[in-house]
Amino acid sequence: MTTGVVTEQPGAAAGAAPEEEHGEPVAKARVWSSKRKRLAIVVAAAVLVCAALVYWLYERRFEDTDDAEIDANISNVSPRVSGTVTVVHVVENQHVLVGQLLAELDPADLEVAVEVAQAQLAQAEAQLEAEHPTVPITEETNKTTVSTAGSDIVSAEAALDQARKNVDQLVAQLVQAMAGDREAQIEARRAERLLADEAIPRQEYDQKEAAATSSAANVVAVREALEAARASLTGRGAAVATTQSRLAEARANAPKQLEARKASVDWRRASIDAARAQLAQAELNLSYAQIRSPVAGIVGKKSIDVGDHVAPGQQVLAITQTQEMWVTANFRETQLEKIHPGQSVGVHVDALGVTLRGSVESIGGATGSRYSVLPPENATGNYVKVVQRVPVRIALDPGQAGLDRLRPGMSVEPKVRL
Repeated sequence: MTTGVVTEQPGAAAGAAPEEEHGEPVAKARVWSSKRKRLAIVVAAAVLVCAALVYWLYERRFEDTDDAEIDANISNVSPRVSGTVTVVHVVENQHVLVGQLLAELDPADLEVAVEVAQAQLAQAEAQLEAEHPTVPITEETNKTTVSTAGSDIVSAEAALDQARKNVDQLVAQLVQAMAGDREAQIEARRAERLLADEAIPRQEYDQKEAAATSSAANVVAVREALEAARASLTGRGAAVATTQSRLAEARANAPKQLEARKASVDWRRASIDAARAQLAQAELNLSYAQIRSPVAGIVGKKSIDVGDHVAPGQQVLAITQTQEMWVTANFRETQLEKIHPGQSVGVHVDALGVTLRGSVESIGGATGSRYSVLPPENATGNYVKVVQRVPVRIALDPGQAGLDRLRPGMSVEPKVRL
């Protein structure tokens, strides 16, 4: 046993000697490995800090948002007249051109309206033809009436002058007759006394008596003639007054009658213009029986089929104008400090996986909340400050690949270079 114990000790000493010989290099290796780890951590931290600094400096030159989408004009097409749909020429998502026929309405009622308007126009033209000659006729008639009344006045005044002369002549004759009658009566009375004295023969007395009787009768006749002449003079004066009144009336009414005729002709002309306008409207309505595309684009929201009855203002389909599209980006108000029109923009389109070029075109006139149906009322006492968003319109540069695949409503992420 003693020998066995002695033989184990050298073996143990032999085993411990290599550990003492290799202990120092192992410790050095472990220290070096620890230093390398710390150095790697420091280097990595420095790289991260540098990367973060570079990223921060880079990001200071850009503003971006994910609250953005593609926008375009969408035209809502509706019929301009009422009618029943007979033919539909388009389907959903079909490309159409300006003026392309989209649908047709039954034109029967509209054709009847055109015929009625044509008949009304013909009637108005016929009425004008019948009315137009009355203007020169009325003018000539008025001239004739005035001329005739003037001639009548001349004749009446001449007759009045002649009646005055007759009266004056009869007055003189009456004076002469009365003077002769007085003399004849005196002679008759003298003859009667002489006859009583038998100074003259009976025959002479009879002559004197007959002369007195004749003279008295002549005075009565002249007086009656004078009364008749005076009555005729009064009638002639009334005739002159009547003729003068008729002339004044003709002169006063002639222009009015002529203007009335001209106004009637003008009214007929206006009726023709109105009839022509109605005919033009009827023809337009007939053309509206064909619903045509007002713009070029892609058909959508089609809600029209054969047999449908449509009315003006009723939306039957929509056309998206894909020729011109833009981006509406809703930036936070805190991002707008350095954004202004003209800045270049990179627009990443999610649906296409590409980035398009563009530029800031304009900044909205109000925040999005102000454009909403129910804008906030901050003066009601329950105000809570919320960062608002302002729409910014971004124009896309033409000629880029992928523009033809854009559609309104697509999500995009614009990044504005400040």
